[in-house]
Amino acid sequence: MLLQAQAPGQHDPALMEEFAELARSAGATVVATLGARLERPNPRYFVGVGKAEELKAHKIASEADLILVNHTLSPVQERNLERLTECRVVDRTGLILDIFAQRARSHEGKLQVELAQLRHMSTRLVRGWTHLERQRGGAIGLRGPGETQLEIDRRLLAERVKQLQKRLEKVEVQRAQARRSRERSALPVVALVGYTNAGKSTLFNALTGAGVYAADQLFATLDPTLRRIDGLECGPIVLADTVGFIRDLPHDLVAAFRSTLAEAREADLLLHVIDASDPERDTRIADVDRVLAEIGSADVPQVLVYNKIDRLEQEPPPLLLDRDGPLRAWVSALDGRGMDGLRASISKALSSERLHRKFTLPSASGRLRARLHALGVVASEQTDADGWVIEIDAPRALIEPLFGLPGGDGEWLKAALLAPTHRATYNRSRATRA
Repeated sequence: MLLQAQAPGQHDPALMEEFAELARSAGATVVATLGARLERPNPRYFVGVGKAEELKAHKIASEADLILVNHTLSPVQERNLERLTECRVVDRTGLILDIFAQRARSHEGKLQVELAQLRHMSTRLVRGWTHLERQRGGAIGLRGPGETQLEIDRRLLAERVKQLQKRLEKVEVQRAQARRSRERSALPVVALVGYTNAGKSTLFNALTGAGVYAADQLFATLDPTLRRIDGLECGPIVLADTVGFIRDLPHDLVAAFRSTLAEAREADLLLHVIDASDPERDTRIADVDRVLAEIGSADVPQVLVYNKIDRLEQEPPPLLLDRDGPLRAWVSALDGRGMDGLRASISKALSSERLHRKFTLPSASGRLRARLHALGVVASEQTDADGWVIEIDAPRALIEPLFGLPGGDGEWLKAALLAPTHRATYNRSRATRA
């Protein structure tokens, strides 16, 4: 059974429909729904006493054995509702965590979900274990209740959380090393982001032929997948499929998935996948942008990919470029329409965000050469009679800090990389471009 509370004067059926889809994604069967007007949460039941009694009556009439509330409940509210209805109560956060627990497949994903679950569970430990109190005996002043089961549970949870954090730190180090390896290979990273069930995994398969799991359900894919794509005008890229977003995504879950979401945070370009047939698509875009801002990806360039055009009555244009906005591509990952336009938009976006130049450094310019290699921006290097012939291919944001190098190195490098000519030579004494 589902409970949806909204403020007076507000009625959004899409909220209940999405929550029902979440419930079905978790494996539940929706037998009844109940709406409630709520000006402010009741500290006892979240809803008013009368609505709580109505919830109990609906639960009995529908013979439901689980109540799902589309809001985050406090431990006290959850416990009081369970006592009143004599039924298990799960709030929105608990439901999403349960879905993630079912869908996680990789070792990292399972660790992340368990960490989020333990953090959520730690706030819901109640003093229901007094019958298991252990007596501390012997010395005067030490008689009475010993360590309660509640304290034992809290201590065990805290120890498990520390273990999971250490394991995830190791996984995060390994993932960071893989990212540095990709940076050294000068391959730009393009990450798929978007509202859950917008078709990211289907689009990923259409672009890469990877065959990752894709289904018409919320949070079908949790674990990130990376594949190389060749044949683009901008050269090869690495495409990353990430977890889908949703409104009111639990903060513990965002924190637990920080290493997975780092693929989006450190990408050169984001493909923001949008369900073009969704009447609430503008709201979905805003929800995704809020999560991107929360994980530090607000400034990463985007291409808005309107997917599922096969469900539209009118055929949209294949590619649009807003004068003051990001590129827009209209595609159908299911039947392949618009994919050429999407590939062109990826190349166009990356070309404006990357610097690709070739120039010659004399053998006396080893310090500048060492800095370029330390950043991992050297795509190729050869030697000739004049010194090193270096080819740079890397994100603009990674190279721009070098423009401030002292001694004329930064100014010359800026001129060499931003000039319209493709090849330059370096004269250290004059710091000029030939």
